[in-house]
Amino acid sequence: MSFAARLTRSPIPHEPDRAREAAERFAAQPPEIRTLLEGTAGCSPYLWSLMTREADWLEPAFDDDPDAVFAAVLDDVRAMPLDALKSGLRQAKRRAALFIALADLGGIWPLERVTGALTDFADLCVDTALKRLVAAEIARGKLPGLSEDDAETAGGMVALAMGKQGAHELNYSSDIDLIMLFDQDRFDPGDFHEVRSGFVKITRRMTQLLSEMTGEGYVFRTDLRLRPDASVTPVCLSMEAAERYYESLGRTWERAAHIKARPCAGDIAAGWAYLDRLRPFVWRKHLDFAAIQDAHDMRLRIRSHKGLHGALALEGHDMKLGQGGIREIEFFTQTRQIIAGGRDPDLRVRGTVEGLARLAEKGWVPEDVARTLTADYRAHREVEHRLQMVNDAQTHKLPGNSEGLDRIAHFCGAEDLAAWRAALVERLKRVDGLTEGFFAPGKGEGAEAATDLPDSAAEIVERWPDYPCLRSARAREIFKRLKPDLLARLTRAPRPTEAFSAFDGFLRGLPAGVQLFSLFEANPQLIDLIIDITSVSPELAQYLSRNAGVLDAVIGGDFFRDWPGRAALQEALATQLAALDDYERQLDSARAWAKEWHFRIGVHFLRGLIDADEAGREYADLAEAVLAALWPHVVAGFAAKHGAPPGKGAVVLGMGSLGAGSLTAKSDLDLIVIYDADGVESSDGRRPLAARAYYARLTQALVTALTAPMAEGKLYEVDMRLRPSGNQGPVATSLQSFRNYQTGEAWTWEHLALTRARAVAGDPALADEVEAFRRALLAEKADTGRTLAGVVDMRRRLAEAKPAKSAWDGKQGPGRGQDIELIASAAALIAASPATAVVDQLAAGVATGWLRENEAAILCDSYTLLRKVQGAARLISDAPLDPVKLGEGGLTFLLRGTGAADASALEDLLARARGAAAGVIEAVIARGPVEASDAD
Repeated sequence: MSFAARLTRSPIPHEPDRAREAAERFAAQPPEIRTLLEGTAGCSPYLWSLMTREADWLEPAFDDDPDAVFAAVLDDVRAMPLDALKSGLRQAKRRAALFIALADLGGIWPLERVTGALTDFADLCVDTALKRLVAAEIARGKLPGLSEDDAETAGGMVALAMGKQGAHELNYSSDIDLIMLFDQDRFDPGDFHEVRSGFVKITRRMTQLLSEMTGEGYVFRTDLRLRPDASVTPVCLSMEAAERYYESLGRTWERAAHIKARPCAGDIAAGWAYLDRLRPFVWRKHLDFAAIQDAHDMRLRIRSHKGLHGALALEGHDMKLGQGGIREIEFFTQTRQIIAGGRDPDLRVRGTVEGLARLAEKGWVPEDVARTLTADYRAHREVEHRLQMVNDAQTHKLPGNSEGLDRIAHFCGAEDLAAWRAALVERLKRVDGLTEGFFAPGKGEGAEAATDLPDSAAEIVERWPDYPCLRSARAREIFKRLKPDLLARLTRAPRPTEAFSAFDGFLRGLPAGVQLFSLFEANPQLIDLIIDITSVSPELAQYLSRNAGVLDAVIGGDFFRDWPGRAALQEALATQLAALDDYERQLDSARAWAKEWHFRIGVHFLRGLIDADEAGREYADLAEAVLAALWPHVVAGFAAKHGAPPGKGAVVLGMGSLGAGSLTAKSDLDLIVIYDADGVESSDGRRPLAARAYYARLTQALVTALTAPMAEGKLYEVDMRLRPSGNQGPVATSLQSFRNYQTGEAWTWEHLALTRARAVAGDPALADEVEAFRRALLAEKADTGRTLAGVVDMRRRLAEAKPAKSAWDGKQGPGRGQDIELIASAAALIAASPATAVVDQLAAGVATGWLRENEAAILCDSYTLLRKVQGAARLISDAPLDPVKLGEGGLTFLLRGTGAADASALEDLLARARGAAAGVIEAVIARGPVEASDAD
């Protein structure tokens, strides 16, 4: 489609005389083209000069498709030899600048296409100049180790486009900000200094070629000052030197700048690899709310430096840096990307409009705010372009007088000048209102003295300045802003004295405060959550103070959604681990991931969103997902040294509570590893191992992967004593040995333990084989008399080895959790049932006639109550349960799930439940095998 057919708007001539000149000069053009050219010439002396200079090229261009015309300009640049660049690039720049301006002013291209075209042209100019200059230096033999073929990748040299060029958002008369780097790994170390000297010369020549003003104009003003430590470093750096700088000295503004960084010229692949290595610097793994204050401080410094404070007035207002300007929207977007982009790769986009859309999609910015800021950003950018088109000036300031403002209004196509001014003022104020509250959330809040503190709280608050988390000046500054709201929320808590005391414990254990205080400032609702959590248990408060990063999950968008289930969890962790190629990073990543989900379950349980049964299932789901996702990486890491697993591989069995699918917050994992070498005697790796040694050491690698204390702590404690022969046996058991042992040597209690065995990781085919054997074994060993004898013996052993610790012990002792689990396992064994969960096992006992329905109901009810108490107690503390020491918050949490009115009522309820369960168990055992078998 031709240019004329796509026109939708035109500027209004501000200088009628020049408009008439344009009409005469382009009289052969259709009326709609002439209207556009008249309005353009009547508003912009610069574009009028280009129109007259390039008229012979421009007029035929109007007959072609605009996109094809621009593509032809780019093709001309690609074809230019080195000796033609100085003149040829300037001619191409004139034509590109003119055509892009007309496509913009005529409404043919939207803003993103306009800025994209400006950026594409800049990228190509830099790339062409760089490659031609590198090729010339290679031909002269000045870049050792490089051949003619290396010119296509600029010999490992790359230009990083920063700022608006990196984001594909160049403005009309923009400078281009570049960081010039080279890949030092392409050269011998002995040639480093010669190579660097050569690339520095090329950079200077390229900059001169693009920036020098000649009689034909210039191409792009080029700025290299965004490179690391620009005052002392050469204009072209090795990638290694740049990486070292950012790792040790990089600042927040440099992180923000790298959000938009993009290789635009030279060795593009090397540039992307460099940015990938820099990703941990730009995108922190935890939510980075401290970046808000950094951005706010930067805004204030810019305004002070540019003298932009004061009331808003259009005359002389800076559309980029001033109140409600373009930079406000960019900072608003980039800062939120920095906050959350470390956790969510989908937010790592370069464009402002796309960034706002992603932030809205992920819930970080309200959708209506994102829509408004997007529309205002586009309108601001169009005004910015008109300012620059007047005289090709890199300016962002509105004219300082009415006549100048009227020119810009006409250039924007406005007939009603007063309405255009009013709309612009309204837009600036709207942007300022939407962004200022984000950057200065504490502005206008009441003073600390406005809160009347409860008894003893004042003494607690006086201690806070001495805590490690308030050691730095920045932490104290943020906390000072946060403190009034914090004190008010603590005072409003149901039990304020306890809330202050609990929060004090949390604060005292916090090693640093900047990030967390910034997070609280931006998300005040988290303070209420902290008060809830810390009021339940000082131990949980201490855990949070040392692992404050888990709070990131609370504001990650889906924290309070329904439980996703084991399969989805396993897939999510597997995907996360697959993206990492370092084993230690995988282990740390698994720990951080599991810690967040573990914390999520605890918070849901604490706040009554789930009950103890649901929490138990979710803890088990999480553990199984971790084992299933981590096991392949443990195997792969081990196989890299010792070869692939011999034979059919191995399977990990979850025993005890994991096998039953119900854990508490502090549960260990009972595991057994079974392997099948299938006749293969050893592995075939570079350090081969005999099959038995291979699987023993592989099992030890799994235990280490789960239990090793790393930067993110441990995953789980592991107990492998349920394997054949307990601690005396090998840590991994061959399938044949397992079969032989279980069939001919195992004690009845080991068969009872096997009723709760379930494959949780490893080879699926081998898992099916093990499960088939387990079921056959249960059927073979389903002897009521022998089972009951084993139960009696086991109860005696447990009573001697692990008596009840107190009246509140929900696990050990007659009629308590372990006792009921033992009877449930007996029911499963007698019934030869594959069920692993306690309730299902008891149901199997009823179905086979060994248990009566009322007996199973009593055991189920007692077990449910005991698990509720135990689950709550384990979330609160590792110490034995003592309601007197819980505090009101902890006691309230404990009582909520049981229906008891107070601690005394709960104690009575537990005693009755234990007594009833113990009575049933004694009765069942006393009936003996014969009566039990005749029960129906």
